[in-house]
Amino acid sequence: MSLESHSFEISSIIREEVLSMSAYKVADAHGFIKLDAMENPYSWPEELKLAWLDTLKDCPLNRYPDPTAQELSETIKRSYQIDHQFDVMLGNGSDEIIQLLLMALPNTASVMAPSPGFVMYKQLSDCLGLNYLSIPLRADDFDLDLPVMLEAIKTHQPSVIFLAYPNNPTGNLFSHSAILEIINIAKGLVVIDEAYAPFANASFLDSLPAHDNLLIMRTVSKLGLAGLRLGYVIGRPAIIEQLNKIRLPYNINSLTQLSANFALCNHSIFDQQTLKICEERSLVFKQLNALTGIKAYPSAANFILFKTAAEQATRIFLALKEQGILIKDMSPQGGLLKDCLRVTIGKPEENEAFITALTYCL
Repeated sequence: MSLESHSFEISSIIREEVLSMSAYKVADAHGFIKLDAMENPYSWPEELKLAWLDTLKDCPLNRYPDPTAQELSETIKRSYQIDHQFDVMLGNGSDEIIQLLLMALPNTASVMAPSPGFVMYKQLSDCLGLNYLSIPLRADDFDLDLPVMLEAIKTHQPSVIFLAYPNNPTGNLFSHSAILEIINIAKGLVVIDEAYAPFANASFLDSLPAHDNLLIMRTVSKLGLAGLRLGYVIGRPAIIEQLNKIRLPYNINSLTQLSANFALCNHSIFDQQTLKICEERSLVFKQLNALTGIKAYPSAANFILFKTAAEQATRIFLALKEQGILIKDMSPQGGLLKDCLRVTIGKPEENEAFITALTYCL
């Protein structure tokens, strides 16, 4: 008896939503001054590196990690003075936490976020076949269009609303009172994404006790630990308990747990680096706005969004790349980001090289 081969169609087993998506692409940064990914550009002092390596030498790599990362969770609570009445759940980056939140929803659920915003809110919603609602920001100042958002909330009753604070890619802090109004009217969860909190001196942590539907999401990536891929969400135990049901076991590896715990116990080094970055942010902002044809927008994050002359953003992006400077071209996204570029704040010499190269491109 012969076995006949048959044709295989990938479209027969992959959901339509996934087939229609594009993969999230990360630019090759080898050999470039890397100012495209909102990373802390500073390393650690040598003595701190040696102390860190000393904590890793006895790490039991033959054993599974602590499934709840209890020591690290307690360090996070202590470091950020999180009240004992709230629980913390750790994720493999904030992306995993967003994914877990969305996986917990019914497949008929709606998810809402302002636009432009962090791309993974939509990417993961689309991947899971959820109804994603994108609400445009105000064109003049990138703040929330509160009347439009409130009307959309009443109409669609989203199960989850994501609000980045500060917002990526615009860099601004949304109106505090507007966010509170959204939290009060929403019947679903409101997730305040505070990925850039170290640079903003602003947070909704103090608002947690007053709102049952509020979650605060953070990451150590922007602080200076992007390589560890560690995010966490803070909220009421009743909510965190449900998310833990679908969190994969041992999702935070032993090396990440030890390294993040060590780093947070030596937080002063990151405080110093954050101060340097904020000082450089002010300088780069002034330098950008001094250039003809450039409009830089105020930022409370570790990056700056700026607008070029019409139809010049991609040309400038490519010209900078030819000079060894890698930033982010936001213009292809269109809408409010048309003609816009985003630059991460680097070390002083990197920022100087960027401004020099940009001046040459104009």
